[in-house]
Amino acid sequence: MLITFEGLDGCGKSTQLHRLADRLQRLGYRVTIVREPGTTPLSERLRHLLLEGPTDIVPLAELFLFNAARAQLVETVLRPTLEAGTIVLCDRFADSTTAYQGYGRGLPLELVLTCNRIAVGEIEPTLTFFLDVPVELAIQRHGIPDRMERAGPAFFERVRQGYWEIARREPQRVIPIDGTRSPDAIHAEIWEHVRPHLPLEQAL
Repeated sequence: MLITFEGLDGCGKSTQLHRLADRLQRLGYRVTIVREPGTTPLSERLRHLLLEGPTDIVPLAELFLFNAARAQLVETVLRPTLEAGTIVLCDRFADSTTAYQGYGRGLPLELVLTCNRIAVGEIEPTLTFFLDVPVELAIQRHGIPDRMERAGPAFFERVRQGYWEIARREPQRVIPIDGTRSPDAIHAEIWEHVRPHLPLEQAL
């Protein structure tokens, strides 16, 4: 089972991912944590280029670089880990590219979705948690901006609305979560969505 966490940087998704991982592991489930872009050596190098590199990467090149990192992660980590029956928690996945490069950068959505499908193949999240917070709060929480975050508030508002469009299109998979609440309240809501999907035979 693949569970992904999405939202603006500063929304609390990484905190909630690790809280869920800890709870699952205490219950005896095998859990692997990955992040996008990143996790594999190649993907981590691409992450550094995308987030800390030159500001003049054009949107189309950005789209291809994110999906190159994703394809490497899918083939070398995600696919074999999921086939082994391990629960994978992923900090960002293809929805990030749809929201950021599609809605945020303004690339044609069909192009973005096609590139994403090529990179992920048949891999599809069982659940995606979209932690929603106002842009101002996300910027305040996150602190020092990376290359993506220097795009400005208007860009991030487009990204945020893009996530809401994704959630409206796929309500069975994408669960919007109010990220302005306490971490305990957010975790409790996430757990109620995850629990029915857990493979009982894997737990201790």
